Amino acid sequence: MRQYSYIYGLLATFILLLSVSPLSAENSSTLPGKELNVREFILEHVADSYEWHVVGNGEKNLSVPLPVILCSKTSGWHLFSSTRFHHGETAYKGFHIAREGKYKGKIVETDASGNEMRPLDLSLTKNAASLLFASLLLVVIIMGVARSLKRNPLEAKKGFAGIMEMFVMSIHDEVIKPSVGEDYKRYAPFLLTIFFFIFTNNLLGLIPLFPGGANVTGNIAVTMVLAVATFLVVNFSGSKTYYKDILWPDVPTWLKVPIPLMPAIEIVGTLTKPFALMIRLFANIMAGHSIVLGLTTLIFITVSLGSAINASMTVLSVFFTIFIDFVELLIAYIQAYVFTLLSAVFIGQARISHASKPAVQETKPLFLKDK
Repeated sequence: MRQYSYIYGLLATFILLLSVSPLSAENSSTLPGKELNVREFILEHVADSYEWHVVGNGEKNLSVPLPVILCSKTSGWHLFSSTRFHHGETAYKGFHIAREGKYKGKIVETDASGNEMRPLDLSLTKNAASLLFASLLLVVIIMGVARSLKRNPLEAKKGFAGIMEMFVMSIHDEVIKPSVGEDYKRYAPFLLTIFFFIFTNNLLGLIPLFPGGANVTGNIAVTMVLAVATFLVVNFSGSKTYYKDILWPDVPTWLKVPIPLMPAIEIVGTLTKPFALMIRLFANIMAGHSIVLGLTTLIFITVSLGSAINASMTVLSVFFTIFIDFVELLIAYIQAYVFTLLSAVFIGQARISHASKPAVQETKPLFLKDK
């Protein structure tokens, strides 16, 4: 009974954090007397930044400064704190954060002709800092659970260690083992790391309070790196049968020579698989964050329509926002699960050999079988 009350307590705490309005983040478009630009509001909240916002009202903001690392073609290397920009309001050493144009939200410098150009930017942004924080948190959690299991390996674990053991065993036994095949143990660490990394960042992205709120898995650069990692593991682990089926598939010869039509299609297929992984994770997480922010803006859009309409829309906005947050909790798990499952399936397909392929057996009709 204590174990269930512990789980319910964690869930209630997490939902309470989710119910906090994301409007506590910085946005000048929410200032009194200024019309809210919904498009800019949503894009600004899901975009990356050079500081980690904690709390603010649009005029006064409390943020965690992050290091800015730049290499200019004219002035060389620079290292300073993001507080030098004063939330993007001022310039420092010839650098400033662009407010519009193709470099909007990025650090730029102005050349002698007055044109904006991008320096080499190696700054630690909010998404990068959140990624490092989630990775460190995951290492601490997994190491702690591993020590707990090592002390009494035969004892059934309770509380948080029991929950983590359930997650690990479910992914290991129900996803990795049947999908990869015989040598699943070689790939279990990689696939488990992918699952918990995505799941942890998905959950942190749903919390609008520091140190959460970063749109890590909704950033296509992050999902691209995860997809490339899967692509490399799949293709470096491929068997001879896998590459034979790509370069010389079992189709009529005229589809392979003189024009390698089928090999070209197979090669494209090896690229579309990780591409689908990248887009699926990015699109689902980005869409979820955008829907929550869009529902929240209903409160401010209906202010000019009168108190009655605004009050009713505020109630509806809060209700549907909390409902979508529950859905996002499910999506956070599903997206990590699907990415891991498809990665395991792709690895299993690459490891297949002629010996492991099921043999086609001839069957006779029942009336011809010997009695």
